[in-house]
Amino acid sequence: MQKKVAAIHDISGVGKCSLTVALPVLSALKVQCCPFPTAVLSNQVGYPEYSFLDLTDEMPKYTKVWDKLGFEFNSIYTGFLGSKQQVDIVSDFIENHPDSFVVVDPVMGDNGEMYSCFNEDMRIELRKLVCHSHLTTPNLTEACYLASEDYSKLDYTDEEIMKIAHEVSDLGPEKVVITGIVRNGNVLNFAYERSTDKTFFTTSKYNNKSYSGTGDIFASILCGMLTNDFDFELAVNTANEFIYKTITYTSKFDTDRNEGVMFENFLGDLAFL
Repeated sequence: MQKKVAAIHDISGVGKCSLTVALPVLSALKVQCCPFPTAVLSNQVGYPEYSFLDLTDEMPKYTKVWDKLGFEFNSIYTGFLGSKQQVDIVSDFIENHPDSFVVVDPVMGDNGEMYSCFNEDMRIELRKLVCHSHLTTPNLTEACYLASEDYSKLDYTDEEIMKIAHEVSDLGPEKVVITGIVRNGNVLNFAYERSTDKTFFTTSKYNNKSYSGTGDIFASILCGMLTNDFDFELAVNTANEFIYKTITYTSKFDTDRNEGVMFENFLGDLAFL
């Protein structure tokens, strides 16, 4: 029987991120993606102007109907959440589906800075949400926020990153992947699995290009593969290689970084898994 993922994200008409990447990526991995939209945007917020429809008030109605109809989900996968109220709704939804594998991408900031739409209260709320997860995929800045560590440093040693990952895991998640660590001309991802005490890095060359939505693609691949019971290390390596291929290909063209990567050209690679 095909497995289902409840994907709790916003959706943007232009700019490949959130639901517009989760849907095709999870589908390519042969998992049914069940969208649970938190907001609808004309385009993602990296552009200078956008329309925004907040669906917070609709979210409890959404979950009520799903629960009334008895829908069950093998996994629950959350991304950007814009308010404490949304975090509370998602937390309740997770608690009402105790058998689901929970993936939380704790979107808060990057490059040592919190996104302007967030504050300390939201950091605390997202930290609580991560406690419900089995896997969390913060970037290095977000991992520091979760672990209450210094997030302003430019360089972290392997030992410091390992310590941060352990502190994040201590909140609840069995698996932690810290993404987007730039070092010596490479981009690294650090993975930790508590049950086996296994740690490993994945590495790819950094070409000084940055595109919207790559973190969402990365987390979507992990979610889909782990939902289908693939090995954790294989899933992380597959996600890393996929992102590297899509960035390398997209960088050949003169495109706005806000459009995201041309991942569609490589979905067939996932379909063969």
